[in-house]
Amino acid sequence: MRYRFLGALCVPLLLLGNACDARSLSLNEAVEMALAENTELRITQKGEDKAEALLREQKANKRVKVSASAAPRISKSTDSARAISAGLGFTATYSIYDGGKHNANLESREIGVRSAILTTQRQREKLKFDVTKAYYNAVAAKETEKVRRETVNKYEAHLKNTTDLYNAGNKAKIDMIRADVELSNAKENLIKAENSYEVALTTLRNHINIDRNEPLTLTDAFQIVPFKMNMTDCLSHAFQNRKDLMTARLSLEQKELAVKSAKAAYQPTLDASFGVNPISATFEPNSSHNSSWDASVNARWSVLDGGLIKAQVDNAIAERDEAKLNLEKQEESVDLALRQAYMNMREAEARLETNSLNVKKAEEEAFIEYEKYKAGAGTMLEVVDAEEALTRAKLNYILAETDYVNSRAEVENVMGLGLDDAEQMAARNMNMTIKDSAVPKDEKVSKTR
Repeated sequence: MRYRFLGALCVPLLLLGNACDARSLSLNEAVEMALAENTELRITQKGEDKAEALLREQKANKRVKVSASAAPRISKSTDSARAISAGLGFTATYSIYDGGKHNANLESREIGVRSAILTTQRQREKLKFDVTKAYYNAVAAKETEKVRRETVNKYEAHLKNTTDLYNAGNKAKIDMIRADVELSNAKENLIKAENSYEVALTTLRNHINIDRNEPLTLTDAFQIVPFKMNMTDCLSHAFQNRKDLMTARLSLEQKELAVKSAKAAYQPTLDASFGVNPISATFEPNSSHNSSWDASVNARWSVLDGGLIKAQVDNAIAERDEAKLNLEKQEESVDLALRQAYMNMREAEARLETNSLNVKKAEEEAFIEYEKYKAGAGTMLEVVDAEEALTRAKLNYILAETDYVNSRAEVENVMGLGLDDAEQMAARNMNMTIKDSAVPKDEKVSKTR
């Protein structure tokens, strides 16, 4: 609450123009904070607890089960003495043979635990990509804001110069009006750029789950690092390391086990039971008691079920075949997504060099046209066109940088690149936070992993 209060306090201070320290945030820090605090990741991670609970439930089905029954009774009829009695009994049952159904279900639950862990790991990788993209989008928005502000400053200086020339009788009034109009347009674009930056920061704050009003200063610029792997190697890495593909393969194994479990219904089942019949005790009108016990082995075999078992087996087979097709579809989707991201990355990489040269040329052209205009050899239209070309070139270069870093991050995400050591430590911090909040300090809980 203290940090939320300070974050909320900074907003009015900033609006009033007072100094308020903003949190400095690097890309690595943002990713690690998200891995430790993101709410959606916390929800996904709860799937591991549910899978472990289902596994324990399945293990319990094979253990001996004991039930107890009690029946206190009081009765009295006309012209008879009141009778008070009580009975207490115990029954123990154990499944000896079920056609392999329990073992198939147990193996399926164990696979479910592994699938839940992989799902959490994949969600972490996706979160890392989302944070990286949000961070770079905020960097791009800030760079765009700088370009728009530079344009406003240039048009303000140009308007002043044009006004001075007009007052000296060297320029027509239309030039001064045109300079004023261009300045107004530039200010409007600056307002939009400032808002885009704030929206980008809001998205980033949401991913890392901090106070939505906390001021941020992003310390990292675009990291233009060459990507050396070819597409074939990227595809090979993706098919071997994508956690969701692993999960789909495990899901197919579960469906195979479901077929085995359904077919187990064709086999006989064998149960053993031991019971202590209700120990009866009579208190009124006379005291007495008696007890007995029995043990039995029960065999059951479905002889005629109207086609129920066959329908269940056919349904399990259909779900297995569906799982096969889903796996194929996911592999196709990964292949397509990786190819698209890889080609987009290479396209942006080529645009970087082209747009860098364009910025230099546009800067030279804008300088020449502005000096010509001041000397009376150029026109207002030439100055405006040159300035627009320079702004467009700078924005195109920012866009190329953004596309490259985001496409590269997407390639790495689609490849299934895991977390580094620092990021894994941050993820473990989330695990400990969840356990500390869910379990009392003096309670020890053992979990099956």
